[in-house]
Amino acid sequence: MLGYGGGPSAIPLIKQEAVDRYHWMTADEFGDVLALSNALPGPINTKLAGYIGYRVGGIAGMLVATLATVLPTVLLMIVLLVFLTSLQDQPWVKGMTRAVVPVIGVMLLTMAWEFLKKAQETLGWLKSIGLTAVSLVLLVFADVHPAILIAVILIYVLVRPVKQQGIANDERE
Repeated sequence: MLGYGGGPSAIPLIKQEAVDRYHWMTADEFGDVLALSNALPGPINTKLAGYIGYRVGGIAGMLVATLATVLPTVLLMIVLLVFLTSLQDQPWVKGMTRAVVPVIGVMLLTMAWEFLKKAQETLGWLKSIGLTAVSLVLLVFADVHPAILIAVILIYVLVRPVKQQGIANDERE
């Protein structure tokens, strides 16, 4: 509730809880859900919580997870906005606002590195780094919307041929 920096700052925490602590999904599944959540409109944390809640507890789990994500934050934001508005001209508040940007950047970079390492297990380093570089160029220089890039990658993953390892050996036995 007191996370500073918006939705992206809480993504590593959600991953830690859903993947590492409770094992509700694998890191690959979380990456897929995160990519899809980024492509859809609305707050990322609410979408992630809703999907994870649905996966764990069905419709009731989705409702509880979504309310547990939204309601406390709304109430706390009302209180904090009244308080911070009275302090907005203080130097320490301005410094706190400027300091959070690099912290979130490092957190997201760490998570991106984890995803890149995971991708190299299935694609190899060359393809993983190549796709990352192409994606970066398309996002930054060609100004392609992230949702379009994510949709293209998801379609590619769904239609690409999957190598069946070990089948030839099993058929011989």
